[in-house]
Amino acid sequence: MLASPPVLLEPPQNQPFSNSLRSPHGRLLDLRQPQAMGILNVTPDSFYPGSRLGPADEAALLHRAETMLAAGAAALDVGGYSSRPGADDISPDEEKSRLLPALAALRHAFPAAFISVDTFRASVAAEAVAAGADLINDIGGGTLDANMLATVARLQVPYCLMHMKGTPQTMRALAHYDEDIVLTLLRFFRDQLEALRQANGGLAPPDVLLDPGFGFAKTPAHNHELLRRLPELAPLGHGLLVGLSRKAMVYKPLGLGPETALNGTTALHVLALQGGARLLRVHDVAEARQTIELLSAGGRY
Repeated sequence: MLASPPVLLEPPQNQPFSNSLRSPHGRLLDLRQPQAMGILNVTPDSFYPGSRLGPADEAALLHRAETMLAAGAAALDVGGYSSRPGADDISPDEEKSRLLPALAALRHAFPAAFISVDTFRASVAAEAVAAGADLINDIGGGTLDANMLATVARLQVPYCLMHMKGTPQTMRALAHYDEDIVLTLLRFFRDQLEALRQANGGLAPPDVLLDPGFGFAKTPAHNHELLRRLPELAPLGHGLLVGLSRKAMVYKPLGLGPETALNGTTALHVLALQGGARLLRVHDVAEARQTIELLSAGGRY
């Protein structure tokens, strides 16, 4: 079999990833050591029922956020559009009606918290940043909205660029690749980072995280291969966000469900941290923080 052609990567230009994310609102997410980001799903249909929060239940939202911050979350990620396979495709107005009041409540209650918004829509992202969001977490990596990269550049907001194929409604049928899975991701990230650089007037914004997109148009075999080969993404010059928490790649091999996948999640978090992850997107902040601290105590960082 012929070897796959190499992916030519230019050295990071201007200012490479600096181990921190600087919000346009003045807040800083320090990633010199790995951190945990707590998941706040203001949705009725996220894959893990224990993560769902009713859009109208502000008290529950604030209680969960306070618990996560007290447990050591360095950031909170709030979303109003479920991205589980086959999720309903809601309108931008519906997404905003869920997300923006939640963001306003969080911003008021926790003015110092670093808050990410999970959206692939440029218009939603722009309104969220205007309302105080510090990071745009885009599952489409700029492919699901032609205006997203220009919006990120215009707002000068930290950005998480994730790999996926298709949409949440179609991705399950697209979990096939004609070449090596890591080579595919390297090409995708190279091209999207270049597109973002062009949108930013030829300057490469340093405050960009990359997310391999575990579970998004990927089979269990793809997911575990990506986890094992995370260090191969390091030449891209950006920090890695990893989202494994309670996903099918954790619970299905064990014959469990998401509700009983915490122990398996912790095991895979160890592998992700050893592979270079800087930010773990998690449902269970205390356990993720303990994992990070134990690896740190063992001299891992």
